[in-house]
Amino acid sequence: QVQLVESGGGLVQAGGSLRLSCAASGRTFSSYAMGWFRQAPGKEREFVGGISWSGTSTSYADSAKGRFTISRDNSANSVYLQMNSLKPEDTAVYYCAARPVSWVSANHYDYNYWGQGIQVTVSS
Repeated sequence: QVQLVESGGGLVQAGGSLRLSCAASGRTFSSYAMGWFRQAPGKEREFVGGISWSGTSTSYADSAKGRFTISRDNSANSVYLQMNSLKPEDTAVYYCAARPVSWVSANHYDYNYWGQGIQVTVSS
């Protein structure tokens, strides 16, 4: 069982940056690949990016490439999403998710555990 709690969201102007954190409970955090997803009003949940359980492999959606960076600190049971050059279309509720395998999946059905989500709003 893994419990996930996101933090760091908020309101930012276009072009600004935010860093989301996701803190995980449990002793086996390093056994989970982690993903970040987002969901805007009226839209389906979409993959933003993810990181393997070792942290050696990352994967990003095209919309995130070059602007977002995912990292993790297994000693701190945490994963991070650094978001730069934010755009109004990045406005959404952001979720972190965990799956008990080494590799990342872009499909939200493949994740077993989810955080409660955190709002990110980018103003124009």
